[in-house]
Amino acid sequence: MSKLGKQLEDPGLCVLSDTCPFLTDLTLSYCTFITDAGLSCLASCSKLSSLKLNFTPRITGCGIFSIVVGCKNLTVLHLIRCLNVSNLEWLECLGRLETLKDLCIKNCRGIGEGALVKLGPTWRNIKRLQFEVDANYRYMKLYDRLAVDRWQKQWVPCESMVELSLINCIISPGRGLACILDKCKNLEKIHLDMCIGARDCDIIGLAKNSRNLRSISIRVPSDFSLPLLMDNPLRLTDESLMSVAQNCTLLESVTLSFSDGEFPSLSSFSLDGILSVIKLCPVKELSLDRVYSFNNAGMEALCSADHLQTLELARCQEISDEGVELLARYPRLRVLRLTKCLGVTDDGFRPLIGSGKLEVLVVNDCPQETLVHSFCLFQPNST
Repeated sequence: MSKLGKQLEDPGLCVLSDTCPFLTDLTLSYCTFITDAGLSCLASCSKLSSLKLNFTPRITGCGIFSIVVGCKNLTVLHLIRCLNVSNLEWLECLGRLETLKDLCIKNCRGIGEGALVKLGPTWRNIKRLQFEVDANYRYMKLYDRLAVDRWQKQWVPCESMVELSLINCIISPGRGLACILDKCKNLEKIHLDMCIGARDCDIIGLAKNSRNLRSISIRVPSDFSLPLLMDNPLRLTDESLMSVAQNCTLLESVTLSFSDGEFPSLSSFSLDGILSVIKLCPVKELSLDRVYSFNNAGMEALCSADHLQTLELARCQEISDEGVELLARYPRLRVLRLTKCLGVTDDGFRPLIGSGKLEVLVVNDCPQETLVHSFCLFQPNST
């Protein structure tokens, strides 16, 4: 912050480029004085392969374009809260270079999902994509009809994609990122957070083609957060989970959550759907938030989860002491985190006293629990 001293300005970047011509990795965070002129000085650093910008509000697409033109070895590009990057000519140039492997765009208001089609041939090389839309501007952006046509006509190869994270995106047929979900044959990790319009067929196609999937995280928006532009909102159901269970035999981490507890989504992730994943996949980490279908019967079913090591439950109000008591029977459980589970009291934890089962126990905002912090959960010979 400027009150702590003089910020890096354009002349500083020019000095950096002159004195460090072999610079390969640069991160600029909260450099609010830097402009396109300063960024263009870095174009002489031909070895630059990684550029990360976090809240550099004066930078525009012209500055990014100068970097892309001068630094032809760019493999990592992160743009976070770069509010004035709207000229997308740099995306097409980056696509033609076919060097990019790691792309992160978060809360850049001028860059929508449809713009990513401009990456063209470089899609085949991208290993990691993080794309987050500013939720306050999500419904204000109109789809470019030409961009939609390009998505539909262009085959988007994503054979190298290993990690995909989409937040606040609109996923619907023929529009942007919906076109790549079933083409990531080597995907290992996927995170879908508040993505409107995701369908069962999207997740089913993903599961059938991504046999190497090891981690899946889905946060489902409530029905009250759905945009008015969608007359028939599409919801995920157990069909998605069943397909993941049947096809993703390497799956180790599962996170399911709903965005609003007062107005829960009508998406029907039932107990049967969740347990199908646990039974058929070697899940080591399970995290559930506001999943009201998960109850004591689910806790009992997890007693046969031979691989489960970490369990996180937040706002799962159907769980009571009866379910917590079953934790002592879990074969491999080592980490337990409970948050705002209103039905849990001290009595539920008593079977764990002195068992030495847990290595980590975190209990937050469970109002009926008062004594768990005094329980001795270590090995009997420990202090």
